[in-house]
Amino acid sequence: MLDTYREVVTPEGVPLHLPAAGPVPRALAWLIDLGVRMAIMLVLGTVLALMGGLGQGLRLVLLFAVTWAYPIVCEVAWDGQTPGKRAMGLRVVGGDGAPVGWLQAIVRNLLRTVDALPFGYATGLVASLCDRHGRRVGDLVADTLVVHVPPPAAAPQVPAVPARAPGQPLRADEQAAIVAFGERAPQLPPARRAELAGLLQPLTGATGAAGVERLYGIANALLGRR
Repeated sequence: MLDTYREVVTPEGVPLHLPAAGPVPRALAWLIDLGVRMAIMLVLGTVLALMGGLGQGLRLVLLFAVTWAYPIVCEVAWDGQTPGKRAMGLRVVGGDGAPVGWLQAIVRNLLRTVDALPFGYATGLVASLCDRHGRRVGDLVADTLVVHVPPPAAAPQVPAVPARAPGQPLRADEQAAIVAFGERAPQLPPARRAELAGLLQPLTGATGAAGVERLYGIANALLGRR
């Protein structure tokens, strides 16, 4: 398998599961970054070409910066992502799951010269196919890993039921419990929802589906909705 999870246990004993990225999404991210680099060189290089000898010197500096500094600075300053990696939902992290540092970013990107040998990143491709976590030579030496960024989880929402006053004073913990029920109940089976709502029958005056609906209404009222 090209994309597998790497488990890392933190010093606190918490296991982290890092979804390692294979060569295909990484290659697509590299192509996007190549396009960004070419666009930068086209725009700024055209302007510098009009400046004569000074412009030619600055153009060489720009070429060096775009070739080498671009990925290093982006990965360190932009949470392990270049524009291409962000577009593909990828991120570079340390082998322990920590944010990538300057030394790691420099080493992994300088070793692209090795990964590119003998042509077309053949060495890097072979290395990534042989490694269970899809790491190329630069990643192995720098102890880094390219992972998929999980999509942000949608915030739970209470179903759109007309707000209903609870009818009696509620403590803060009771209010929090009702709101939590309203947010999580839609993911529960109907029988479980009805069972939990039945525990609050003295508050809602109903059981079953009617009790669930009334709890949704009370939750919306506690959240200030109408």
